[in-house]
Amino acid sequence: MNEKSGYTPTNYRTIRSRLAGVVVVPSVVLLVMWAVFSSYTLFDGFYMRSIALSVREAATPAAQAFAGLQEERQLSLVLLSKAAGVGRAELDAQQDRTDEALRKFKDVFAELSGSSPQDVVDRINALNSALNELPQQRSQVEAGTANPQAVYDYYNSLTDAGVSLFGHQARLVPDAEASQANVQAVTIFQAADWLSRGATIGSRGLLNGKFAPAERVEFVRLVGAYHSAVDTTIPFALQQSRAQYDALRATSEYRTLLDLESRIINNDTTVTEQQWRAAAETVHGNLIQIAAAQAQDGAVLGLDRANSRFTAVLIGSLIALLAVVVGIVLALRISNRLVSRALVTRLTSLREDTLRLAQERLPHIVARLRGGEQVDVHRDMPPLDYGNDEIGQVADAFNTAQYTAVAAAVKETQAREGVNRVFLDIAHRNQGLVHRQLKILDKLEREEEHPEQLDSLFQLDHLATRARRNAENLIILAGEQPGRQWRKPVRLSDVIRSAVAETEQYVRVRVNPVPDRALVGVAVADTIHLLAELVDNATAFSSPRSEVIVHSSAVPHGIVIEIEDHGLGMTQEERLQANAKLSNPPDFETMAFRGESRLGLFVVARLAARRGIKVELRDSPYGGTVALCVLPPNIVAPHSQAGDITETTQMPVRSFHDHHHGHVEEHPSFPLKVTPEGLTALHAGLNSLAPADVPTADTSVDEPKTQAPPPSDGKTPLPRRKKRQNLAPQLMQSSEEVPHAEPVTGERSAERTRDGLAAFQRGTRDARLTDDWRSEGAPSS
Repeated sequence: MNEKSGYTPTNYRTIRSRLAGVVVVPSVVLLVMWAVFSSYTLFDGFYMRSIALSVREAATPAAQAFAGLQEERQLSLVLLSKAAGVGRAELDAQQDRTDEALRKFKDVFAELSGSSPQDVVDRINALNSALNELPQQRSQVEAGTANPQAVYDYYNSLTDAGVSLFGHQARLVPDAEASQANVQAVTIFQAADWLSRGATIGSRGLLNGKFAPAERVEFVRLVGAYHSAVDTTIPFALQQSRAQYDALRATSEYRTLLDLESRIINNDTTVTEQQWRAAAETVHGNLIQIAAAQAQDGAVLGLDRANSRFTAVLIGSLIALLAVVVGIVLALRISNRLVSRALVTRLTSLREDTLRLAQERLPHIVARLRGGEQVDVHRDMPPLDYGNDEIGQVADAFNTAQYTAVAAAVKETQAREGVNRVFLDIAHRNQGLVHRQLKILDKLEREEEHPEQLDSLFQLDHLATRARRNAENLIILAGEQPGRQWRKPVRLSDVIRSAVAETEQYVRVRVNPVPDRALVGVAVADTIHLLAELVDNATAFSSPRSEVIVHSSAVPHGIVIEIEDHGLGMTQEERLQANAKLSNPPDFETMAFRGESRLGLFVVARLAARRGIKVELRDSPYGGTVALCVLPPNIVAPHSQAGDITETTQMPVRSFHDHHHGHVEEHPSFPLKVTPEGLTALHAGLNSLAPADVPTADTSVDEPKTQAPPPSDGKTPLPRRKKRQNLAPQLMQSSEEVPHAEPVTGERSAERTRDGLAAFQRGTRDARLTDDWRSEGAPSS
């Protein structure tokens, strides 16, 4: 949340997307429901198919394996009875057949266990664990040491485990009819097992010549159990199983078995073991085949039902999906048509009209208001008309906001115009007052002979000159020029030295050789002011014992002036911000809104923009900062066309609407310092700082002082100032004095030249001999 405004940003979607969402959400819910239902039904179909396939694949191997175990059980107990005529060869052959059937059975169930439920897997593992004991049981039977009852119980546990596995697997079939068919197959198989158990007990009793009471009871129970299971199951079995059972009952073997069962139960001793075993094995094999056929037919039935359900579900799912998609498409088309016709088209038109009004008409009206033109709001800003519904009410709100903005712009323009008038009036008055103050100081300096008093007057003169620069800065920031310009081009050397002379610590400035070029008159004042600000900044933000070096050179694109100091320099962020302001001066309102107080930088930026001068701050390779100024060719003139720097003319006063308005605050990196110096210190300092190869004529920014006649008491005469001699060259004539100023012809008599050179020589000699000249003549930073 924005703490200042208390506004929580939101991310509203478009009206089209929101209305489409209203239509799509129910459709998506319906689509999800379709997916869930279809997935469930399709999974049910796949599950039915997998169970049916597993039952079909396992039915035959399981029937063969357990039939072999049942036969092996009977032969093992017969062998343990030690009856005559029973050998191991028959048992060994049966064990080989059983092992082969068990191998196939295990392979099938190993594949099925990976896709079967956990309870089916548990029963398969239990059956495998029981089968792992089969070799041990066989070895005991072969050795004759096995307990017949233990062998009987072991083989019974194997068949019981198989019945439990097959019964549970049959009940997993989702289809009721297929599941019932599989359960019936398991029941028939269990009946066949009971028959096999009864046949085993019967053979043992017949071989032993008699039945133990428990054996007779078990025999009777098993015979009754298998008949009851078959009679109650076959009538409800599948058609093929019923037909097979009917065929079985019509055989002589089945009738013989029934007769033998009755005779054994009635304790008929004439029944032989061979008769009993032959009849029981035939009926047992047929029952096993009937159970396997029932299982196969049940699996086929389950598979057919699964395929039918899967096909029906698939077709239904596709139809439902098509219906859902068609419904979504129709709903979206209807909603889009409604939105496009009723909302989006009108809102788009409202947005375009509002943006056009805000980006084109309103800025144009504000610019006209700032220019002082009269504006007809109803004519230049026609109201937006979009009816009386909600969109029309929004348009009316835009109209109200725009009219309010225009009214605020009118009031702002009027207020700024008044403030700017006051601003300029105060600046001009300050300039006039400072000029009058300088005239009075000039008069006092000419009449004062006491050195200390004269030094104090020079300091006051210095402060007044700085005040005048401040007033000129205010006028520049207001969009006007200070009031003076040159009629003729001025030598570049004079321009640079005039800028140096206006700085407070000019004695620290060293000016390297200057190319023989001149600047056109209209650009001289601005260039001097710009360079003075940069030089003053370089001296203020560098060590008092270091030098500020001014380089200048002529290049194809104009003149390059470099002002290099050895100060602390600037950080990269500060330098980037400063260069951004120098290349693109911000508006007055922008600086006032940000609360910036960097007036010096803004003055330099305004002057550079006015004259097309490029100013850039760079790092000095020796530490500090280099201010690079590129003067464009349009303000550069040949050296031969240069005139005297003292030849100035008054500029016409500009009207209020001819300039930009703005309030600017002082930039701490560019202090406004106008340095009044004593005339003697000025000439001495410039002479000491000027390179040897610079012509002496280039140092004539200000006229040298004339030496007063020596007094009668033999003391060293005090220096005398000429009127306005201490002023900066471009400011030697103020706006109040120009009308009464005498023209400067530039011609000097031989005596005047001689006196000037003699006075200049004496001043430089005195400066070199005086140890404390720098502290007295040049104020420290």
